[in-house]
Amino acid sequence: MRMSGKSTRRDLSIITVGLSPAWDITCCGRNLDWGLHKYIDEQTIRPAGKALNVSKALAWMGQRNIAAGLWGRNDYQQMLTAVRSLWPLITVKMTTAAGDTRQNVTVVDTAKDRDMHLRNRSELVSRAALRRLRADLDALVGKSSVCVFAGAMPEDELLPDIVRMVESCHRRGAKIVLDTSGPALREIVDTGWVWLIKPNVRELGELLGENVEDNSAALLRAGRRLLEKVDVVLISRGRKGAVLVMRQSAWQGRCRGYRKTRSTVGCGDYLLAGFLKALCENCRPELALKSALKVAAARAWGWDERKAWPQVQKQIAVGVTRI
Repeated sequence: MRMSGKSTRRDLSIITVGLSPAWDITCCGRNLDWGLHKYIDEQTIRPAGKALNVSKALAWMGQRNIAAGLWGRNDYQQMLTAVRSLWPLITVKMTTAAGDTRQNVTVVDTAKDRDMHLRNRSELVSRAALRRLRADLDALVGKSSVCVFAGAMPEDELLPDIVRMVESCHRRGAKIVLDTSGPALREIVDTGWVWLIKPNVRELGELLGENVEDNSAALLRAGRRLLEKVDVVLISRGRKGAVLVMRQSAWQGRCRGYRKTRSTVGCGDYLLAGFLKALCENCRPELALKSALKVAAARAWGWDERKAWPQVQKQIAVGVTRI
């Protein structure tokens, strides 16, 4: 079912679905470089992955949601304990898969305002795991559901299984949100089942098969080319903000003022979460974009761990204009 932002309802159930979850290990230090032996100032180890990051951002904003997808059987209980302790508004409905969940490492040099991301490949996806996940989603998804499929997806012979899983959610009446890349992004968008996508500029170019310049006019043209297949295109631009393209309107926005970036990990996921929550509250599209940019900035500055969402809403200034 096609929907615009204005017709969403408060009773929508947001379900995030991730096939490549991870433990995010973040190490923060000062003046880090190759060959040095340094003590770090801070380390955090938390369950993550793009889909779970969306869930965490929603919970921070006070939005209950369901976290589904895959998680390693060997460390499932550890993840469950962490989520229940840190984000009680998340209901965990993960499907276990054989093995351990991967670990990703982010090193942040707070003195030089730079970071490094070291990523492992996920080994959880198999045909058997996808079959169990599809059955679990069939029990969760209904006409009031928004299913957010986020994160990396296989590009091999398992991709058709994933497409069928998305189709099953769509046929049950759910609105499909997609935040992935590569062949999975193209193939699922081409089905016409997707309500909203959130590519960055590079992913947008890959989806269209051409280079797309990072300016509002070029992004507007590119986004409009996709509106025959999707209703909403939310394009993330990092520090440049975001562009929102819909059938009847288009907007661009960015934060006003600059603060030191603590980490860029998860900012795009928080952008998507902020946008979805605002739409579910029947906000106008431009106000939803403004909310999304505030959530993403809070993540970049580390405010999501130190401040409440009502504080952030008042303290972050965002400019949004029609294009």
